[in-house]
Amino acid sequence: MRAMPRPRIGLTLDAEKPGGYSAYPWYALRTNYAEAIAAAGGLPLALPHLPDHADGMLDAIDALVVTGGAFDVAPALYGDAATHASVSLKQGRTEAELSLLRGAIARGMPVLGICGGEQLLAVALGGTLIQHIPDSVADALPHEQPNPRHEPGHTVQIVRGTRLHGIVRADAMQVNSSHHQAVLAPGHATVNATAPDGVIEGIEAPGDAFCIGVQWHPEFLIDQGDPRLFAALIEAARS
Repeated sequence: MRAMPRPRIGLTLDAEKPGGYSAYPWYALRTNYAEAIAAAGGLPLALPHLPDHADGMLDAIDALVVTGGAFDVAPALYGDAATHASVSLKQGRTEAELSLLRGAIARGMPVLGICGGEQLLAVALGGTLIQHIPDSVADALPHEQPNPRHEPGHTVQIVRGTRLHGIVRADAMQVNSSHHQAVLAPGHATVNATAPDGVIEGIEAPGDAFCIGVQWHPEFLIDQGDPRLFAALIEAARS
């Protein structure tokens, strides 16, 4: 008897300038993204930055994961005229990811945004961002945690009644923290997780489609809710 085919899960890539690995521009992705997808029963597939081919890539996958990275969403995309000095852009990557996100949302395709991917999901859903947490949030936690990323940095409270709460089956989670920006207003989304300092740590779109963003990196599998999140994504991709 043949095993059921694994759902194809598209993973967005980071982009690097020449130097280090190659004398030419190159893509990058931490291995634990793919490992977490595979462990949950999915088939991870890498998606290059070709916004004109977003529809074709979406035709080839069953769900989309927008990964994180050490860069920011352009403030102009959410209506901010000024740009904080800390903001760093990768415009080609953002253009490609936004094309994939908008296409996936329009199709009702399962979507998971991770860290910067959660922030871009918020923007795609009409939301806005805090450009630099230390300048905007009084008594903020160290959201760029000093300890290694495979360790927890703080807790988050999961909002009861949300899809995320139903998935992780917990009121709180231990998460890592690697960001200086955050969602300010979620747009057409619902907040499903917050940090003790009030910073938004998760969002989800209303309706039946799986469309969730989390500010932490669940691919490190720090909390028991993290593999449950990937398992729920894979289950949604099967339907």
